[in-house]
Amino acid sequence: MGRIQDAFSRARAQNRAAFVAYLCAGDPNFETSLSACVAVAGAGTDVLELGVPFSDPLADGLTNQLAAQRALESGMTAVKVFELVRRIREKTEVPIVFYTYYNLVFSNGVDRYVASAKAAGVDGMLILDLPPEEAGEASAACARHGVDTVCIVAPTTPDSRLPKIAAAATGFIYYVSREGVTGVRDRLAVGIPEAVARIRAHTALPVAVGFGISTREQVAEVSAAADGVVVGSALVNIIRDGLSKPEGIAPALAGRVADLRAGTPRR
Repeated sequence: MGRIQDAFSRARAQNRAAFVAYLCAGDPNFETSLSACVAVAGAGTDVLELGVPFSDPLADGLTNQLAAQRALESGMTAVKVFELVRRIREKTEVPIVFYTYYNLVFSNGVDRYVASAKAAGVDGMLILDLPPEEAGEASAACARHGVDTVCIVAPTTPDSRLPKIAAAATGFIYYVSREGVTGVRDRLAVGIPEAVARIRAHTALPVAVGFGISTREQVAEVSAAADGVVVGSALVNIIRDGLSKPEGIAPALAGRVADLRAGTPRR
């Protein structure tokens, strides 16, 4: 098994959900991002979802848009993102999933991009704006180079499309629990257990739930139904709030991850 499968299997054996942490690569700069990623990995993150900074991140809310902007303004490029992964991989074996957009993959050459990602240490790829019906070239490249594919199911996804989405995924299914974009929410979306059950009827892959999860209590509620819990904006906000004292970002992130992960065990 690969790192992603190992992470979910280990969490399942411990009767908990896997904790998936999102950070934007290069936010707010290369070295601070490196220390942030290593810190969240060391604090108990099971899967690191690494956002590849993009100028038009249409699935992201303001928090992650600004993170991408900070990363781009600091000089992050595709080459530097791969270098960041290599540096992270020197410190941890936590699985890394690219959270990216197809323009970034296509413009660099699909096969070359996927091969470079694998060589750097990337385990999976979630291409947000690439539906399975259009993903033939990217899926083939991922299969050729041993990179898992992660596919999205939304609340609006009809049952008729679930078999096609499930067939296109090899890593896990990411259930986007609410319509709209990423961001912290006061309340969880309704119907998460039912949605997870609907997806599981079509796949044996793990189902992770994200969008709007920001507290330990919310993590616990989602963990009761899902195989994984994704937290992003709540962590990215710690980077935003620590820009004046970047040396404090990594410890603050580690503390927040430890608190959130404490909600993953099932009772």
